[in-house]
Amino acid sequence: MSSEHQRIERIRQLFQRPSRHVVLGIGDDCAVLAPSALPQVWTVDTAVENVHFSRSFMSCRQIAYRAFMAAASDIAAMGGRATAALSSLSLPRAFSDAELDDLLAGTVAAADLLRVVVAGGNLARASELSLCTSVFGECPAKVLRRDSASVGDGVFVTGTLGGASLGLSALQAGEPEDGPYAASIARFLRPLARLDVADSVARVASSAIDVSDGLIQDLLHVCNSSRVGATLRSESLPRLPDFDALARQRGHEPNALLLGGGEDYELLFTAPLASVPAELATCIGVVEAQPGLRVLDASGAPLPDVAGFDHFR
Repeated sequence: MSSEHQRIERIRQLFQRPSRHVVLGIGDDCAVLAPSALPQVWTVDTAVENVHFSRSFMSCRQIAYRAFMAAASDIAAMGGRATAALSSLSLPRAFSDAELDDLLAGTVAAADLLRVVVAGGNLARASELSLCTSVFGECPAKVLRRDSASVGDGVFVTGTLGGASLGLSALQAGEPEDGPYAASIARFLRPLARLDVADSVARVASSAIDVSDGLIQDLLHVCNSSRVGATLRSESLPRLPDFDALARQRGHEPNALLLGGGEDYELLFTAPLASVPAELATCIGVVEAQPGLRVLDASGAPLPDVAGFDHFR
């Protein structure tokens, strides 16, 4: 097993990339970022073993990839583009060099896919594996916030919902990654922070958040911050092909996963109804003056309450 300094040098070599946003990267006490005239957005996210992930059915590469995407998703939710990142790793004493290389490969894969330079970080020993990722970004169009939804706005979401939650359930049950749940498992193991559409969303949206803790819980954050409510239509919720049937095979009510399942990392936003092209996002409801959330089925009947993820519940 290599020493701390040897591991840091390995990390420096792996993460070294040219970038106009980074003046000085790994190797000093601090990273130095280039100044920008655009509004700056910063975020930090932590993934802790046996809270956010389990090594019993995930590789270190998959763990690190997901951790990086989860952090970068917050930049997308603000309408930003990511410019640089910091990665702090807390490793168990017996964590091998091979496991570290696998972990670093996941971070490199995610960072390179998003074209983000890892400019620094930290390495420490801990009782369990933990990854703390900070991502820095800038907002070329405008900064999207949670407190700006307006009555009459539509409620929109990019991509599909529920897949990551169903994929996690399949993995926990030992389903193969290339079996009938392949698409859902991929949504869990290989999420994509929606930086690819963040700028387009920012140009039309009045407010936004990313779907990390579940649609209902995340939309409640927007409604409460904006002092509004919303009504959603369950039949409008976008989902993967055969999602309902596969969810029921695993013993799940499909709407529970669509509304309460987290870690899809899609963008949930409000915007004037006529302003959002269909190829950008799906309209799933409308913002109303009456506080709270209401979810109606195809017949117009209300669905029971669905809770999202809460660290301390």
